Amino acid sequence: MANANEEKNRRKGLIFSVIFHTIAIVLLALFGVSWQTPPPEPGGILVNLGIPDVGQGDENAPKGEPAPPVEEPTPEKEETPPPTEESKPTPKKETKPDPAPKKEVKKTEDPAAAALKKKKEKERKQREADERARAEKERIRKAAEVKKANEAAAKKAEEDRKRKELEALISGGLGGGKGDGKGNTGKPGNQGDPGGDPNAGALSGISTGSGTVGGGLSGRGYKRPSPPKDNSQKTGVVVVYVCVDKNGKVISAEYTQSGSTTANSSLKRIAISNAKKYRFNSGSIDKQCGTIRYDFKLK
Repeated sequence: MANANEEKNRRKGLIFSVIFHTIAIVLLALFGVSWQTPPPEPGGILVNLGIPDVGQGDENAPKGEPAPPVEEPTPEKEETPPPTEESKPTPKKETKPDPAPKKEVKKTEDPAAAALKKKKEKERKQREADERARAEKERIRKAAEVKKANEAAAKKAEEDRKRKELEALISGGLGGGKGDGKGNTGKPGNQGDPGGDPNAGALSGISTGSGTVGGGLSGRGYKRPSPPKDNSQKTGVVVVYVCVDKNGKVISAEYTQSGSTTANSSLKRIAISNAKKYRFNSGSIDKQCGTIRYDFKLK
């Protein structure tokens, strides 16, 4: 029992001793030891080992006799040459520092003024757009009027040309007026035609029509087909407006009221059919138009 307690006390003492010495060493290292920086000079007394009679100074001079003054040589003054223009220092130009750039002050615009300005700009652009639209509309209207006027003038010129051609054709084909008349009634004029017709044929039989080319085709050579015949014994003048290609072939034939004295469907059909059988000479014009006049009479 005693051995166990001794062993326990010995351990405690060893642990305490280690801790105590550790703390002591740490404190000694931190606060107990210091070094001077820089280290101090070694101490001592200055001893002059020279010859007393030869040296100078207050320490070696005999007492009562002052030390003779030592004459110091005066340095000679160097003569400096007068300054020349080249050796004169050039005066430095004073340079003024650059003025500091002015800072641009940004002005804040009033929101109400900005909105009003934006509204006015929008209205201005809208007015310009409306003006451009009105100008374009007016231009289109004027162009349409000019086109319409040109078409009307061209149509009137074409009608005048056809009228003149038919008048020339009629005046040349009718022989220049009415004749004395034929018939057995004892009255002037042709029987069955109150207006009279100098080219009237027999009063009975088959109606025949002689085709007469005129208008734009009057100067172009052609080959005439056989004259048309009609058993209805109807009389009258039928004018057919025809167009011919450059090869001389009739490409269109239509009845025209200008110059015609009858609108009988049978006579019109016969005249159009006969006009399509005409063969004209070849020409340099792609399309050339004129008239063929048929005067149906009783044979």
